[in-house]
Amino acid sequence: MPPGPLAAYEEFPFTAPVLGEEVTRVVYRRGAGPGVVIMHEVPGLYPQVVRFADRVVDAGFTVFLPHLFGEPGRELSTTYALEGLARACVAREFKVFAAKASSPITEWLRALCRRAHAELGGPGVGALGMCITGNFALALMVDPSVMAPVLSQPSLPFAMGPKSKAAIHVSDEELAVIKRRAREEGVDVLGLRFSHDFMCPGARFETLRRELGEHFEGIEIDSGPGNPNGLARTAHSVLSMELRDDAGHPTQQALQRVLGFFREKLGGAAAAP
Repeated sequence: MPPGPLAAYEEFPFTAPVLGEEVTRVVYRRGAGPGVVIMHEVPGLYPQVVRFADRVVDAGFTVFLPHLFGEPGRELSTTYALEGLARACVAREFKVFAAKASSPITEWLRALCRRAHAELGGPGVGALGMCITGNFALALMVDPSVMAPVLSQPSLPFAMGPKSKAAIHVSDEELAVIKRRAREEGVDVLGLRFSHDFMCPGARFETLRRELGEHFEGIEIDSGPGNPNGLARTAHSVLSMELRDDAGHPTQQALQRVLGFFREKLGGAAAAP
């Protein structure tokens, strides 16, 4: 049985290539309706990430949660987060400093998106990444199965200078396909970030606006000094750690926009108001 907060999820192994080798990882699945692949942030599938996935399930979607790193269900702590970040930095499936190349793990994730689409049908699937996986949702848009990419605080490449702050972690060839799909197929991209998040600089959203034009929708929540919602300047995780249930709170509004975006793009039973 899946651990703790994942107890309601079905667990299955999924095998697909990464860097020329067949790799098997565990995926957690729950829900009914159009498919949404949710890629967790560092340090792993901790309870607040699963809580967000539960909300997507409750909104009428089938969620697929691939286990990419960490210990599923383990509570978040500073030590655990630092350990997870260190492992991701050295893992060959991730290229945390690559400005114009996506991480190799996106090949495996595209295969998972195709599997979800083949199983559930409809126009396609949603793909949502957080933090270190945030840009993965953009790279997955290269695959025709992905119709609703959401980038929550996309943090790769790590912002080490002006060029990396503005980079979006996809190759020029991938970007050409992404722009073509946006232009010809109307595939839009939704992005979320806090205004003073140094891990996801504003320059990154500027690049997305420049490259995708009207096909990029960016939500930037004020986390500056004296902001009306008392958000810390260090606020980072829009849909997990910082998510609040208060009506009208900007993170709650961001959550509702994400769910609305999935309804608009994926249709099916979840399209009902």
